[in-house]
Amino acid sequence: MAQFLEERLPVTIDYGGSFSENHAVNTVETVGGDEYRSLQHPFVKLSYDISYSRKIEFVRSKVLDLYARANGSFRGFRVKDFKDFTTNAFTQQPTALDQAMISASLGIYQLMRWYGSSSDPLCARRRIRKPVSGTVKVGVGGAIYPASMWEVDNTTGLVTLAPNKSVAITSVTKGQQTVLNLPGHTLMVGQSIAISGAAGMTQINGARALVTGVTGDSVTVGINSSTFGDYTSGGTAQTWPLTGESVTCGAEFDIPCRFNSDIDTSFPAHGVLNASGIEIIEILNP
Repeated sequence: MAQFLEERLPVTIDYGGSFSENHAVNTVETVGGDEYRSLQHPFVKLSYDISYSRKIEFVRSKVLDLYARANGSFRGFRVKDFKDFTTNAFTQQPTALDQAMISASLGIYQLMRWYGSSSDPLCARRRIRKPVSGTVKVGVGGAIYPASMWEVDNTTGLVTLAPNKSVAITSVTKGQQTVLNLPGHTLMVGQSIAISGAAGMTQINGARALVTGVTGDSVTVGINSSTFGDYTSGGTAQTWPLTGESVTCGAEFDIPCRFNSDIDTSFPAHGVLNASGIEIIEILNP
């Protein structure tokens, strides 16, 4: 039985009550008045107290129907938080370089929203479990990673990279556009590759660029190597991130929530339903 309804609480509903942001902090005060704090986990958890006074048909079709189909507090649903719904400055258009992703397993990454530095182990954060379809962007090495090279699960927020293509380099031709000889490669124009382990032309190691041309066993990449040293041997070109390369994301996202209270209604006027004190809370593991 599905425990999450992949639908959004109607955005036409006003948040007439209040919201709170909770952090899992334990505070202990000693008899001497000293205070000691510990953080159980760094994940932000929102809760909303929403109230409605609307026409009966609206409340019935938009609120009570969802409440019934969710089996009360059993099933979750999406909520758009109008003060914080993108990875870019809360409400701005997302870009591929907004936030660092975390590795979930080999070639799979979790969309994230950090409220501070991702290098801080105590940084407040949110796993983006419910990205908005069509808004996700991915970056690798500080550049946009082509959409053809990854896919996202909009129900989990997991990004899966296309299988890695790793090919040995046998020669490099310098120029404003660099030509790599990669016998047996299957690279295509528009794919992103990174170079490592080349001897002689060490300046090219760590560089990432798009393939701009393919001719037989050779590919042309958008790297100006005119002033680099001469290539002597070795090296690899690969599509997956190199060790230490940044893997980033941008997206609009919904908050996975569930009802946390019963719904009590009244009739303040003819044709109007009043629903007050309805609490919904964020689900950290939808």
